[in-house]
Amino acid sequence: MNPFLNSVLSILMFALKGSALRLESFYIPDHAIQGEDVQLSCNYDLEGDKLYSVKWYRNGQEFYRYIPSDNPSTAVFTQPGLYIDEFKSTETKIFLKNVDLMTTGLFRCEISGEAPLFPTASQETILIVVDLPDDGPIISGSLPRYHVGDQLNISCISPNSVPAAKLKWFINGEYADSEFVHEFEESSNRFGLQTSRQDLRFKVTENHLRKGDLKLKCTATIATIYWKSNEESVQIMRKQTQFEKFKSEIWSSDSIMRSISGGNELKSSHSVLLVLLSTLIAFLVHS
Repeated sequence: MNPFLNSVLSILMFALKGSALRLESFYIPDHAIQGEDVQLSCNYDLEGDKLYSVKWYRNGQEFYRYIPSDNPSTAVFTQPGLYIDEFKSTETKIFLKNVDLMTTGLFRCEISGEAPLFPTASQETILIVVDLPDDGPIISGSLPRYHVGDQLNISCISPNSVPAAKLKWFINGEYADSEFVHEFEESSNRFGLQTSRQDLRFKVTENHLRKGDLKLKCTATIATIYWKSNEESVQIMRKQTQFEKFKSEIWSSDSIMRSISGGNELKSSHSVLLVLLSTLIAFLVHS
């Protein structure tokens, strides 16, 4: 038979038979933490076929190649953010050392069989490297206690991460109503690290008093790789009546305290009476 026809027939028979080359498993984590080592894996089954090459790409650019017929069989192509441990990496596993924000990208593994058809199987996914916040979320602006009718206004900040953390407020274990939550635009410092902030603002009501102390919690999350929270408890008290305010003002007066500690009982008594009288007059005037 004509050698050319023989080759054509072989190719046709191979094509009709179909390639058995397939990927058995493929794993790249969705997220990794800056500074970690990361393993990528791409396991295949040739099922009688012969391997021609294994190639790895990031954002369409090849960075690792394994061709068993070459000498040496492996080749590494330098790219920013990719530091490959060549001693540990094989045709089925790639070990990335000390990943950073530049490592982030679309990674693809591509397996090819031998001639004449060079059948190919590939799979890809995105790996995102995150820089975690220096600390958990920070709550600021709260007071030890509030009276019914007071306005509560506190902030939650999660600083210095990439990407910015997502914040959520909870009041006594339940999601805070969206109308109470005020979100600010994320800000970045000169190093590209981002800070997120959410304020919680609402008027204290009798309903809050019935629940006793208010537990205010803020959580900060980044995808499924990071979760931190911070919680503060504030006391809720009934709104003071005018008389209660009057008593409080009298007995917290610096003048009274100075009079009592003056040493002369008679003089101190007169001073106390004068302070009480002046405070009472002021109360009546403003009532």
